[in-house]
Amino acid sequence: MSKKQSQYVSKMPDEHGVIAWTDEENSIWHDLVSRQLAVIEGKACDEYMAGYELLNLPQDRIPQLAEINKVLAETTGWQVAQVPALIPFDEFFRLLASKQFPVATFIRSREEFDYLQEPDIFHEIFGHCPLLTNPAFAHFTHQYGRLGYAANPKERVYLARLYWFTVEFGLLETANGLRIYGGGILSSPGETIYSLESDIPERKPLNALDALRTPYRIDIMQPIYYTLKSVNQLFEISDMDIMSLVHEAMELGLFEPKFPPKNNDS
Repeated sequence: MSKKQSQYVSKMPDEHGVIAWTDEENSIWHDLVSRQLAVIEGKACDEYMAGYELLNLPQDRIPQLAEINKVLAETTGWQVAQVPALIPFDEFFRLLASKQFPVATFIRSREEFDYLQEPDIFHEIFGHCPLLTNPAFAHFTHQYGRLGYAANPKERVYLARLYWFTVEFGLLETANGLRIYGGGILSSPGETIYSLESDIPERKPLNALDALRTPYRIDIMQPIYYTLKSVNQLFEISDMDIMSLVHEAMELGLFEPKFPPKNNDS
């Protein structure tokens, strides 16, 4: 979802749609999944865990996209689409608007095992695909893609913040306490614990206009998380006139960042 260059190259499927992963790549997947399943226990929201069970992800190897697509087709009508390591915003929004979730078919190296700035197949499949089986999450993501595809570049920058604070870094308030639904948190061991247990970040009920005005950085633990009462609240947000809110956010301007300055901030 960027014009920057990636050091990774996505693997292409063969004529049968199968990607040949190496033993080491499958081993990295196994180690990432095993570690993260232990970390998210009791921290991921029920809807995520239900989706994870539906997907029945293998732990000993990287799943083939067709395996994911079979389950998504049966639940919400979504699919995953193989893409290069980084894609332009136009293509990203076009895919979401077509109910296709982009998955870069590479996996991080051992050297970047703990943190990777760009989304790899572990982040996309483990972090996001379980919730794509959920109607509210799937509908919100679809609406977001449709809005983004029609938006101009400046509007997209504002829209990206709403995606960031929901799909990537959203929290749920439940009867059993805070739970995680954002894939950026669920694929990160450090942020999984930090987002729920640290007393450093702020946690506030999501107001769509506020989220559109909140700066973020991709390379730090988040200083603020927005919470929903239920995943179904995403239906309500989808029904709002989001583009009117985007234009209101543009007029009001951004909130003061809660982090030190850095070049190319969002």
